[in-house]
Amino acid sequence: MKRNNWVTGLVFLIGFVLFMFCMGGMFLLTAQVVLAASGQTDALPPADLQRLEGRWVRPDGGYVLELSEIKKDGSLKALYFNPRPIKVFTAKWSDIGGKINVFVELRDINYPGSLYDLQYDPVSDRLKGTYFQAVEKQTYEIWFVRKR
Repeated sequence: MKRNNWVTGLVFLIGFVLFMFCMGGMFLLTAQVVLAASGQTDALPPADLQRLEGRWVRPDGGYVLELSEIKKDGSLKALYFNPRPIKVFTAKWSDIGGKINVFVELRDINYPGSLYDLQYDPVSDRLKGTYFQAVEKQTYEIWFVRKR
């Protein structure tokens, strides 16, 4: 009879340890999902974000995108020139999968909601992505190089 109590106790202990292990794993997974869904943008160190700062030129037309005042909260200041200034409606950056992304929306004459959706490539030191030309309703693959 004592042996059965010992075996039952051991089975219970193993079951309890496994249950706690699974609960801990579920807690960690839930925490990761919540953090990812919250869009927290402070995952990248400030030094990486400062790589965005500067004047960027599109080689296919000389368009200039100037980025500055890059903050941890996802905000940044963007100026756009073709060759004259074009009004920037909104500009922000985000960290998606450890990569720096930049979104810029233009709203001006001939630019009624044109959009840049760019990703910083540290290897080539370029901003690569797409440009949606709102008047033509066309999307183009483009890139910017740093103006030296």
